[in-house]
Amino acid sequence: MKIVGFTIVRNAIRYDYPIVESINSILPVVDEYMVAVGRSDDKTRKLIEDINSSKITIIDTIWDDSLRKGGKVLAVETNKAFDVITDADWCFYLQGDEVMHEKHHSEIITKCNQYLLQKEVDGLLFDYHHFYGNYHYTGDSRKWYRNEIRIIRNNKNIRSYRDAQGFRKSGQKLKVKKIAATVFHYGWVKDPAFQQAKQEGFHKMWHDDNWVKNNVAEATAYDYTVIDSLKKFEETHPIVMNNRLERMNWNFTWDVKLKKFKFKDWLLYTIEKITGIRLFEYKNFTII
Repeated sequence: MKIVGFTIVRNAIRYDYPIVESINSILPVVDEYMVAVGRSDDKTRKLIEDINSSKITIIDTIWDDSLRKGGKVLAVETNKAFDVITDADWCFYLQGDEVMHEKHHSEIITKCNQYLLQKEVDGLLFDYHHFYGNYHYTGDSRKWYRNEIRIIRNNKNIRSYRDAQGFRKSGQKLKVKKIAATVFHYGWVKDPAFQQAKQEGFHKMWHDDNWVKNNVAEATAYDYTVIDSLKKFEETHPIVMNNRLERMNWNFTWDVKLKKFKFKDWLLYTIEKITGIRLFEYKNFTII
């Protein structure tokens, strides 16, 4: 069995993406790793080179910024990285702000082996921790997706979908197996100045300049208090994140009892916390 990782990245230093930690977090699991590095305004390519792993292949790309609407450019770039994979059974996709915990490595390998010959299984579904503000809180409202596909068959009928959050095969939802592994998503944990810069750049991949000007507040630092609900994170972080945890130099605290919900959202949130059921949840996959 062969597993190949793939990802995309551009301006990782400028926006402080934990791309090195992301790649290193699954290097022990994959046989190769394809990294599509978009032409950047910083030294992102050298950052990837300096990982210095024989498993890594860099694919140089140029992002088509005319495809910004709906984040389509992200899917196009993801497909570029996926399409250079030839000899593989499973393909492991992580975004530049997603990291795997080493405690889940054995589960991932076990399940890839278990479902290898079950051809009806298109991919494997992961749980998520969405960190927010700092490394001590995670989002627990309905605005955060609970699951996503991160391992897929090496089948080129599978394509990155919409803004590259998930995948589809020939336009249809993938049939997947859920596994006991969790993606640690750190996209909302940055120095507030980096977070503000990221938001301004990030929205440009969805909207035109006028929309960004009218809808993204001009500021020198991101206001992390604009959130509806958080909970304390009581577990451990992946070892590869240790240096980032030690370097955190901004303050953010949150009263987890504070909930900023409209009545409908409060009701749905309460039902989910009591029953574990998220009513009307969008799922871009079919669990089999």
